[in-house]
Amino acid sequence: MGIVPQPSDDRRQTRSDLTWAIAVGGIATVAFASLLLFAWSFAAALFLIFSGALLGVTLNALTHQLGRLVGWPQPLRLAIVCLVLAGALAGIIFLGGTTIAQQAAALSDTLKSQLVNVKSFLDRNGIDTSYLDLANPAQGQSGNATTNPAQPHNLPSAGALASSGGAIVSQTWKLLLGTVNAAGNFFIVIFLGLAFAAQPSVYRNGLLYLAPAKHRAQTTLIIDRISETLERWLIAQMLTMAAVGVVTWLGLAIIGIPGSFILGIQAGLLAFIPTVGAIVAGVIVVLASLASGWIATTSAFVLFLGVHALESYILTPILQRQALDIPPATLFAFQILLGIVFGIWGISLALPLMAIVKVLIDHFKAEPETA
Repeated sequence: MGIVPQPSDDRRQTRSDLTWAIAVGGIATVAFASLLLFAWSFAAALFLIFSGALLGVTLNALTHQLGRLVGWPQPLRLAIVCLVLAGALAGIIFLGGTTIAQQAAALSDTLKSQLVNVKSFLDRNGIDTSYLDLANPAQGQSGNATTNPAQPHNLPSAGALASSGGAIVSQTWKLLLGTVNAAGNFFIVIFLGLAFAAQPSVYRNGLLYLAPAKHRAQTTLIIDRISETLERWLIAQMLTMAAVGVVTWLGLAIIGIPGSFILGIQAGLLAFIPTVGAIVAGVIVVLASLASGWIATTSAFVLFLGVHALESYILTPILQRQALDIPPATLFAFQILLGIVFGIWGISLALPLMAIVKVLIDHFKAEPETA
């Protein structure tokens, strides 16, 4: 039998479909690459907005929790939550500000001295630490001055004075810009959080308006699931951070480690960052306890292991069993990836971003099964 030739109309339709598929694929590739480039270029701003959204979700979650106790209007409950949080922060600053400042200064000096001791120990054991610059530049300059007796009492030249003055002005300007930038970012996050929490339905409806009409119901379900997941996780995370901070503070105070209060605060704050935060907090605690002797250091290390076990095997499974179920290795790999690409922002916000991705994956995996 001979091969029946395909009609020209069918061949033309096949070519048209192939051309359309290639065009759509090319447009999708360019759009995805443009989205990645946009995210890379404006990563700091995007993470800042996402931090404000997380603060808004937190305030909204606390407002909902208060609504279970009292039936007051949402704006009044939000105002009460904000006043309580502001009052607690102001109380910590004004009542314990002096203690925090003293312990922070003492802790900074202790960490510096212990880092120098660790470097010396490594040098004595034949480990190259030349890449570590722990020396005081001022001391190095003074040492050079004393080893050059040719001009012991000469006044610095005008060029040296101008250079020193320019360096001082440059460093002062950098410090001022850094302070203004940090303060500006802080108030931006506060403003965005309050705006999102004050009118959550406005921003929710705005997101739904961007979705096509035929996908609006599905988008509504996804947004509600993301909001519910983040609210449950944030409430559980706040309880975990408070427990870790209090247990660390009391345990170090019983052991007799100086700066136990500030160490408890940093351990509680770093508990927001899973895995990496616990490791950083443990290293800081161990370094701070080296000055108190090996017994205190060993006790602080055992305390760190106990607090980490409390967080990982008791608090997190109990408080977050209904919020997130992400394998630790997957989360750690996601943290490393975002940390390499976006720095500290990526490490700090990896878990809530992973939670959003997980909600999307679970939704689209369950959709074909229910269809």
